[in-house]
Amino acid sequence: MTGLELKDKRILVTGGAGFLGKQVIDQLCKAGASKDKITVVRSRDYDLCQMEACKRAADQQDIIIHLAAHVGGIGLNREKPAELFYDNLMMGTQLIHAAYEAGVEKFVCVGTICAYPKFTPVPFKEEDIWNGYPEETNAPYGIAKKALLVQLQAYRQQYNFNGIYLLPVNLYGPEDNFNPNSSHVIPALIRKVQEAQERGDKQLPVWGDGTPTREFLYSEDAARGIVMGTQFYDDSEPVNLGTGYEISIKDLITTICRLMKFEGEIVWETDKPNGQPRRCLDTERAKKEFGFTAQIGFEEGLKNTIDWWRKNAN
Repeated sequence: MTGLELKDKRILVTGGAGFLGKQVIDQLCKAGASKDKITVVRSRDYDLCQMEACKRAADQQDIIIHLAAHVGGIGLNREKPAELFYDNLMMGTQLIHAAYEAGVEKFVCVGTICAYPKFTPVPFKEEDIWNGYPEETNAPYGIAKKALLVQLQAYRQQYNFNGIYLLPVNLYGPEDNFNPNSSHVIPALIRKVQEAQERGDKQLPVWGDGTPTREFLYSEDAARGIVMGTQFYDDSEPVNLGTGYEISIKDLITTICRLMKFEGEIVWETDKPNGQPRRCLDTERAKKEFGFTAQIGFEEGLKNTIDWWRKNAN
């Protein structure tokens, strides 16, 4: 496949200092981009909720990969739905407009699986994204991110602006967010198990009843998919990035406990929310359009994530 040549491109990566962003920069360099032409904007210098900052960030760029997001697990989504809606909508919609005005050659928007309806037939196909309302606990975040898909399609139609929209499934990997107030399920459970071990607990309380299923994509695989989309995909339709492998929360915590050698009892807190019942993506479009398939096996990825946390927890 002959795709977009990255060698001399000036590339802006929002969220580039984050756990996925570092991997994306690594994959960009492997694909031929020059590291000295990649710009990472930090929130302390660029508040992307402000149009002036978006204009400064987009100026002189050839490609923008928009990863920056205000994001977290069920707890944060319940606590701060207004912030999650406002921040993600304003960052994305203003940056897209600033990129269009600046003549940016290509805009890559990384969306979220939270945009899918609560009861989407499994595996989730991209054309199902508008067939219902998202799961309530993360709907404000999901809808804010989904609005960016509409904006990119509208700007392509009216202005011939080349923006693509990628939908990665739940991510995990080394350098993930392990903050108990805002982390997603895998880092949250790894930390919870480690702390239970350190205290000598015989029981491990876990939210929900264990029945929901999730699909997880290792951060390095996600980054590779994002860069492949950047190089080889130029269409208006959204594209899922995932593995097609679905695991229940019950099996997930059992696997984490086995890998971390925790032998206590799992206690399900059934008064706490489960979140969306099932999540698993149809990944055929990414494979067909730009040849992406995940390469890191789930247990291998979990082991790498656990090892990183144990080395860096203190």
